[in-house]
Amino acid sequence: MEIRRAAASDIQTIADFNAAMALETEEVALDGERVSAGVEALIRDASKGFYLVAEIDGRVVGQMMLTYEWSDWRNGTFWWIQSVYVRPENRRGGVYRAMYAHAVDLAKQQRACGLRLYVERENAIARRTYEDLGMSRTVYDMYEVDFVPSR
Repeated sequence: MEIRRAAASDIQTIADFNAAMALETEEVALDGERVSAGVEALIRDASKGFYLVAEIDGRVVGQMMLTYEWSDWRNGTFWWIQSVYVRPENRRGGVYRAMYAHAVDLAKQQRACGLRLYVERENAIARRTYEDLGMSRTVYDMYEVDFVPSR
């Protein structure tokens, strides 16, 4: 398995993965053009973040998006793990674990102050995976106001 930064050639695969994830986890059908444009915007502007992809035999089987949040309390940047997806036939095979380990190494090399993510309350499998990797639940709940519909 190879873990690498995504390139422009990965845009459609990542957009397809995002649409599959939204449908699977939230029963939301995303607008394909909007998602593709969003993926492309991040790939073309590194200040927004970056994607990691996992490849097996030259086929992309998983993805992870990393974005940035400045912490004045720590005088450093948290990296947020988002848009995680692994093809169903590759799940429970160490794909996420490999991407996570790669992200941890990169974050440490670039002196990030930590990694964060959010997870659906009902997604027990993902929660267990994150805890098994040494992540711990925080005291925070997440709130939002959404100005752009996801559909």
